[in-house]
Amino acid sequence: MRRSVVPPLALALALALALALGAGTATSAAASSPVAASVAAVRAPAPADVGTDVGTDAGPGARTPGHGPGRDRRTAVVPTLVARATLPADFLADGPPSGALATPANGRQGPFAGQVVPGFSGVVDAGDGTFWALPDNGFGTKANSADFLLRLYRVTADWQTAAGGSGELRVGEHLALRDPDGHVGFPITHEGTPERLLTGADFDVESVVRAPDGSFWIGEEFGPFLLHVDATGRLLAPPVPLPGATSPQNPYLAPGEQPTVRPSAGFEALGGLRDGRYLYPVLENAYTADPDQRRRVVHEFDTRRNAYTGRTWDYRADRDGDLVGDAFWVGRHEMLLVERDNWDGAAAVVKRVYRVDLRRTDREGFLEKELVLDALAIANPHGIGAGDGYGTGDPFALPVQSFETVVRLADGRLLIGNDNNYPGNAARVPGTPDDTELAVVELRRERVTPGDVDVIAHRGASGYRPEHTLAAYALAIRQCADWIEPDVVSTKDGVLVARHENEISGTTDVATRPELADRRTTKTVDGQEVTGWFTEDLTLAELRTLRARERIPALRPGNVAFDGLYEVPTLAEVLDLARHSVTCDGAPVGVYPETKHPSYFDSVGLSLEEPLVAALRAAGLDDRRAPVVIQSFETGNLRELDRLTRVPLAQLVNCTGAPWDLVAAGDPRTYADLVTRPGLRDVARYADAVGLCKDVVIPREADATLGSPTRVVRDAHRAGLEVHAWTFRAENQFLPAELRSGADPAAHGDLPAEIRTFVDAGVDAVFADHPDVAVATVG
Repeated sequence: MRRSVVPPLALALALALALALGAGTATSAAASSPVAASVAAVRAPAPADVGTDVGTDAGPGARTPGHGPGRDRRTAVVPTLVARATLPADFLADGPPSGALATPANGRQGPFAGQVVPGFSGVVDAGDGTFWALPDNGFGTKANSADFLLRLYRVTADWQTAAGGSGELRVGEHLALRDPDGHVGFPITHEGTPERLLTGADFDVESVVRAPDGSFWIGEEFGPFLLHVDATGRLLAPPVPLPGATSPQNPYLAPGEQPTVRPSAGFEALGGLRDGRYLYPVLENAYTADPDQRRRVVHEFDTRRNAYTGRTWDYRADRDGDLVGDAFWVGRHEMLLVERDNWDGAAAVVKRVYRVDLRRTDREGFLEKELVLDALAIANPHGIGAGDGYGTGDPFALPVQSFETVVRLADGRLLIGNDNNYPGNAARVPGTPDDTELAVVELRRERVTPGDVDVIAHRGASGYRPEHTLAAYALAIRQCADWIEPDVVSTKDGVLVARHENEISGTTDVATRPELADRRTTKTVDGQEVTGWFTEDLTLAELRTLRARERIPALRPGNVAFDGLYEVPTLAEVLDLARHSVTCDGAPVGVYPETKHPSYFDSVGLSLEEPLVAALRAAGLDDRRAPVVIQSFETGNLRELDRLTRVPLAQLVNCTGAPWDLVAAGDPRTYADLVTRPGLRDVARYADAVGLCKDVVIPREADATLGSPTRVVRDAHRAGLEVHAWTFRAENQFLPAELRSGADPAAHGDLPAEIRTFVDAGVDAVFADHPDVAVATVG
């Protein structure tokens, strides 16, 4: 584990700035707590440099939380905001009124007295300090965008930087996209006019590339088509369709014909031109009939032949709902791809730039993805844009719904930007339409300092988001956790998913679904009678209809704001998120899955061990050096896993009781027996670590204060086992009496003091619901 050392004064100053601006990614609960200063210590995860290969080889031997890979590495890439400029959301360009049929939102209703500029879906560096910027079709549909004229605008930025600057985007001349030569083979809005200006009812333009001759290639979504216009915006040839791809808005869709592409899911991304010849349009979403709804297809188009070559590549999104928002060609074989979700503001999860190399695929045939930039975690040491709303502190975030622009500038820095879907998006300030933003990010390589204690994000950043959601895991990574911890259970059709328990009425909205009311039942799990809805009674498709909710809303009311947003993730999705991420120290993000109730699942014919190992193998993580540790409260399945996989294992030890598999077998041994000297030596025969309930390490006295450390840490280390302690939570209800801040069980107390006490006792890693606090404490 490697982190920069941040002096306490710097923490306090950064926190004061963040609180004054109301910015950053901290929740209100964190900001109001005594340990909120930890938020200021959060560093942006360190991705790869653009155009360079950064190795993440774990080196020889197993990786467990106390022994992270590459501890001798001293640098990491830190994306840093260096310039920003905005165009006011309500800006109107010259031209006739627009938006007469636009959906009203955020206090704005058309018609507007000019041409709206609803953000930019594509940007081209003009090479002279200006940019050509392409808005999309206007207001989202064919039906409401006939009064929106398709244009390329020349924009100039007076960048706000550390040295000053107004931060204004200025709109200059425009190129009107038009078809005076009649190349479009279907009726258009301005059919009978000489210029035949193109509108948002004709095409949904989304991406743009400039050819060496100054002409532009444009990807659009109604076909999806490729358009080729000259340097003045004049269409040069008929729109080129993608064979076999038709959207519901395709003008050639025959009556009764089923579209193969979803609405607004065409060429949001267009990369090229490689060798000045080839384009690489990317479908924003999956084909409708694709059994793998995470697949996004990259096509190759030959501009000399004006035809597709038939070559394709498969890109896999981190989740079904993620979209490919833009593409930029960076070498003979490499592209940058924007991957985004549809959430914005604090709810945003994925706003990322990945690099792919068309020569490199994974074990399943998908392009290997390497993280270049997480747009939700950009260092902002100079406070650029501060005060402009959510996410404008340090770290800076671009938490917009439609992150749709990435350009690598000539100096290697990245330009990113948004489509603001005017007047609909309000990510920065609720109730106020988002401005159009362009930001310049420099990928700085900075020195980092190694630490000795790892932070394991318990069920993700579960103190800030509903547990076991990709939102919780992604936030934990942004908060600099070294590991994320999914609990693993099975669906009826044998798919492993992340839930704390197989009974899910407390962590999903299943109880509100009348179609699943008959699934409510009572079962005996590990000797306990449990009533509710169970994952093993639902198929993955049925489980996907549910949405996560906060498990302990009385203690974490801030998390309730995210109820109903996020799906239950599969283990495969969690593994992919981790392996496509890096820690703040530049190391691979570790995954620490727990098998829940393995004996019970064996009894119902849904063994966890084999599909878990298969999932690790598919992700390329079934290796002794892989950043994976499997944990269990039972002993038998760990012994089985010791034979099935090479990844490290951890024996969980509860405060009281006994492993259920031993109880079921009539074995009298308890958890207390496992942590005796002989017990630990036996555990060391099949495991690499013990995950200890905190009370096993430092018991609590009768008055609920911390007692004296036991000898278990020393004994475990002598047996060759690491010690990982669980679970550290900031709320008073979970803290020792002397560290509570008052009588309110939901208020935050002195969690850093508790963590320091256990670190002083010798633990190698801590499980924490508030990873940012833990990182700031042990870093």
